[in-house]
Amino acid sequence: MQPKNTLRLLRALARQGLDVRYNDRSYSVRRTDSPDAPTAEVLLPESFPVEAKAFKQLASLATAKHPAGGRVCRVCATPDFHPGDAGVPIGSVVETSQQVIPAAVGSDINCGMRLHVADLSVGDFLSQRDRFVELMKGDYFFGTRDVTMTARSMQAMFRDGVAGWLDTMLDGPTGSIVRSNLHQLAKEIDRIFLSGSMSGHQKWAPEELVPETGVVRDGGLATIGGGNHFVEVQWIDRIEDRTLAYQWGVREGQLAFTIHSGSRHVGKYIGGMWRDRARSLWVKGLKYPDSHLFPLSAVTHPEAVQNYLQAEATAANYGFVNRLLLAELLRLRLRQVYSEIEAPLVYDLPHNITLPEGQGWVTRKGACPAHEGQPVIIPGSMGTPSYLLVGLGNQDWCCSASHGAGRWRSRFDLSRQGNRESEEELGLTGVDCITLREERRIEEAPAAYKPITPVIDAQVQAGLVRVVARMQPILTFKA
Repeated sequence: MQPKNTLRLLRALARQGLDVRYNDRSYSVRRTDSPDAPTAEVLLPESFPVEAKAFKQLASLATAKHPAGGRVCRVCATPDFHPGDAGVPIGSVVETSQQVIPAAVGSDINCGMRLHVADLSVGDFLSQRDRFVELMKGDYFFGTRDVTMTARSMQAMFRDGVAGWLDTMLDGPTGSIVRSNLHQLAKEIDRIFLSGSMSGHQKWAPEELVPETGVVRDGGLATIGGGNHFVEVQWIDRIEDRTLAYQWGVREGQLAFTIHSGSRHVGKYIGGMWRDRARSLWVKGLKYPDSHLFPLSAVTHPEAVQNYLQAEATAANYGFVNRLLLAELLRLRLRQVYSEIEAPLVYDLPHNITLPEGQGWVTRKGACPAHEGQPVIIPGSMGTPSYLLVGLGNQDWCCSASHGAGRWRSRFDLSRQGNRESEEELGLTGVDCITLREERRIEEAPAAYKPITPVIDAQVQAGLVRVVARMQPILTFKA
């Protein structure tokens, strides 16, 4: 049955040139002026509104094709689906043949999630909470972290990601890493998607980060970033798949540490560079596409496609190491405050990334891979649960899952209206948010986000994922 109160909106969208239909918990959308484009599918809980702008963006994404023959094969969207600032909706997944679309990833390349667990009770953690928080504020906010690296380490990181960076650290660690258990880090590589290592090249990195010799003090490494990025301390309150939880080293009552960050200024640099290059390579004399999404054709410019994928991989490698270092700073402080705690890695996976899958490539923006048997981490807001799940490899949804709950209200709306709302209305009652900016706390309040439970339930019912464990927030660091 079609959700209530949507018929009028669907009629309005039809007048704007969109054919939108509802069928069994999902919507299909297509631009009526592009009958050859694939129909985009949106998995959306019945209680969630149809966001017209996001539907228009998704339908336009499905029409993105290069005149030389590149095309979109499939488009779908996960339940955290909402409009994106750059014309591509958050929560979108696009499979392409003979083309890649740099704008479909954007500049937050390899934004992703990382999850660690620790054998530490909530009571023991809270007994030293203030000391731990002050140390972490120094590392995350005040620059007391030391992630100094040699030129060789930076080059290896951009080329080969975690594996390249770790090889140089094993030869001679620098900065805070001298206190790390490097053998533990080496064992944990298998718990990172693609081992945290893609085929990049330092030539795509900002020049100041890849000198030929000397040391590099990069102000962006081991930083959380703005927006919805965070580091959160949680506790595991429920196990639903005991077999997998045991295999992954996850137990009820443990503390959990989730990290949501990406490639920071490197991703912005590379993403912006290739947005401009894709536009400059558009066929001369041909009208720009209405969507202003410019595919790179593997037919006419195969070298540009390969260069873009290498550049994207370069930023992705930086993102993997950035999350690792954020986690390692936290793990070192845990050991300083609470004695020798192992805090092993459960998994690290990307969101915004292009990968060779399907008939060519699959690009996920605000969505994560959910291949069969692969761990999936979906956070809620800082006032609601987060989930550890297992992917089921659902081909109907391009083996993908959501990357969170999805925004309900814009940051502009929260900054404009939030100060006039109560803590209870914002969902901030009882929320322990560590930030230097009060406006960040309001912009990222739980009321800004859709409820996480329907998002998870919709994906479980559709066979995208299965829940392994649920985690409740204790405190959240927001830059």
